[in-house]
Amino acid sequence: MQKYPIGIQNFQELITGGYLYVDKTALIYRLVSRGKYYFLSRPRRFGKSLLVSTLQALYEGKQELFSGLYIGDKWDFSQTNPTLVIYFNQMSLRDVGLEQSLITTLRNEARRHNLLLESEGVGFMFQELIEKLHVKTGRKVVVLVDEYDKPIVDYLEELPIAHLNRQLLKSFYGILKPSDEHLEFVLLTGVSKFAKVSVFSDLNNLNDISLDDDYANLVGISQPELEASFEEEISVLAAKQEISREAFLDKVKEWYNGYSWNGTDRVYNPFSLLNFFSKRGAFQNYWFSTGTPTWLVRLAKEKFLYDFSNLSVTEDELNSFDIENLRPVALLFQTGYLTIVSYSQEDFLYTLDFPNQEVKLSLNQYLLKAYRQDESEGALSMVVHLRNALQNNDLAKAMEVMDTVFSSLPYDLWQNENERFYHALIHLTFTLLGVYVQSEVHTSRGRCDALVQTQRYVYGFEFKLDKTSSEALSQVKEKGYLTPYKPLGKSLVAVGVNFSTATKSVESWEVEIIL
Repeated sequence: MQKYPIGIQNFQELITGGYLYVDKTALIYRLVSRGKYYFLSRPRRFGKSLLVSTLQALYEGKQELFSGLYIGDKWDFSQTNPTLVIYFNQMSLRDVGLEQSLITTLRNEARRHNLLLESEGVGFMFQELIEKLHVKTGRKVVVLVDEYDKPIVDYLEELPIAHLNRQLLKSFYGILKPSDEHLEFVLLTGVSKFAKVSVFSDLNNLNDISLDDDYANLVGISQPELEASFEEEISVLAAKQEISREAFLDKVKEWYNGYSWNGTDRVYNPFSLLNFFSKRGAFQNYWFSTGTPTWLVRLAKEKFLYDFSNLSVTEDELNSFDIENLRPVALLFQTGYLTIVSYSQEDFLYTLDFPNQEVKLSLNQYLLKAYRQDESEGALSMVVHLRNALQNNDLAKAMEVMDTVFSSLPYDLWQNENERFYHALIHLTFTLLGVYVQSEVHTSRGRCDALVQTQRYVYGFEFKLDKTSSEALSQVKEKGYLTPYKPLGKSLVAVGVNFSTATKSVESWEVEIIL
């Protein structure tokens, strides 16, 4: 088996260590050939740091590292440029603060180039270092900044610090524009795009390639790259799971593919994919577990957001990231929990949805826990009980599970916002049920609230709040919600359920087999 570069973000270490490298140098060659100032936004653990490290090795003329790669015989390695590389994820921001971290980084970079800085203040030090490097080498400087927004994103729950860091970064990045004559190439990467207005107001010549078609696959792993780079693993694991190669690839795609920044090109999360193959094909949560979005889930709950399927947003909404007015949908997109499904040029609207099963399963679990306000029983455990009940046509047990879903809510909270919690909990429960059986949650008229298919049954659920279960059951029957499923040859089961705000539970339920 191949050596998988899990956690390795240094290009030189990756190549010399004999680790797998998915060749991205054709896109890198396009990048460096077409422009000078770039900005790229991508989620965490998506290859941004490796991209920065690859560019550093390229400009420093380390030709031996690029042997056999696309760019190996196209780049003039005899013409090198001095590099300044700033990795914010390597700074001790919590220990010494942003200003001291930047000062230390700049001094270390100066020392790496045998220079001594005399200026005071991070902005002046940065400018002095760029100018001195140009003068010393006679070659323009390459500036690479990774995770440019970390000093702000990490303090979104400590806004006074976030504000101070934002002002400091503004003066720091602001010197790049007046230093233009000394610069060969500039790339800044990060997760968020909010700072383009507030931090980069003095640097308005950045080319934001985050949504560009030409760079949609600059990081991440495309389907052709997957099949070429993991050919042996795919054959071995498909045989191990006793399924065809095509079925195996479809399952991998369902779990880890789907990320898109233009609505057309889709890539795999490299961290999840590498872990998946290193774990010999175990379909698990890899990327999500490395950075649980607790504060994002809390923000979504505060705004009573829970249905993130097929959302329509404008580009301005997509790029919004204002620390004074955080928008959950924009945050979820920029951090990788939602992705672009399509773009309508006629309406200028993007459609967002979960990228894959890993993210959908994990985020909905955390949302259900947050809305229930209970950690005693895992969300998936309850959903498994519900699945078992429905597979056995045990509606009494299914109603017990529904009562459990609602039971942990504080009574006063339920009374104040009962209808909102009612809709949220039903939606999240039946969405998670879709992990195990075919389960759909509907919000449009003309369709039942939830439709669940097991091997033997098709259930049409209609839920009411403070009405009657008879009314709910009649609606399923009269509207013919289950009629389209008669050709399946399964038992069609209409279920009407009424919840009571007074008891915070299922008040009554009725069921009828549709012939």
